Amino acid sequence: MTFTGEINATYRPVATPPELDGPRTRTRFLATGDLTDGHFGLFQWDMVPEAGGPAAHYHKTFSESFYVLDGTVSLFDGANWVTAVRGDYLYVPPNGIHAFRNESDEPASMLILFAPGAPREKYFTELAEIVRTGRQLGDEEYTEFLAEHDQYMV
Repeated sequence: MTFTGEINATYRPVATPPELDGPRTRTRFLATGDLTDGHFGLFQWDMVPEAGGPAAHYHKTFSESFYVLDGTVSLFDGANWVTAVRGDYLYVPPNGIHAFRNESDEPASMLILFAPGAPREKYFTELAEIVRTGRQLGDEEYTEFLAEHDQYMV
């Protein structure tokens, strides 16, 4: 049996503008689930000083990993907050409670890996649009929005 390779790589130059550029965070969708045929999603998450972050939550259908590229990021592993610095890594399996935030007075950057490649970019773009327009979601509507994107607050 003969195997041959394919020419099918995707290159993303560093100069590619971020897909989301908000007042507190900038997000680059480096590899979406669509691009990787559902194998994984990889985002770069850049935060301004004291950007905050999401409250404790979990996802039922995918794992999430965090790798700190620069700065200091507070990571919640479901039991404890840890102060993560460049090179630190946190893996959260499906159903694992977690959170992250930048509480420092310096910018921070990290990679977020989703596996399998859930369409998380849709969650982030829809959330950014809600914030941009000032739309207010009621409790029930917010819970439905989160559930649609496999995000459950604790």
